[in-house]
Amino acid sequence: MDLQGVFDRLKPIYAAYARDCHIVRDEPGHYYLGSHEVRAKDGYRTGFGGVEIRKNYVSAHLMPVYTNPELLESISDGLRKRMQGKSCFNFKKHDAILFDELEKLVATGIRQFRADGRL
Repeated sequence: MDLQGVFDRLKPIYAAYARDCHIVRDEPGHYYLGSHEVRAKDGYRTGFGGVEIRKNYVSAHLMPVYTNPELLESISDGLRKRMQGKSCFNFKKHDAILFDELEKLVATGIRQFRADGRL
């Protein structure tokens, strides 16, 4: 398994929106963006999404699909099969078709977070 290769392909999908978000983590094997929305009491930023190398797969998180599940209505069965939980997609290998679909979903998520006033 080339998990680093999968991570290296997915990270730029999220990094393209770094100026719209707050970079929470940018370290080897873990890249995560948060919104500009900050909870007053604890200072926690609402997460947007990112990628992380795990032991046997790479996780791609996308919180807009959790807060707006209707964004998932048009995803393919292939991408749906990669879902774990409500906002995470796991990949063990490179899949150009699914990565392109995820890239479009991330772009839709950015638009949704903007419409929701989170960015």
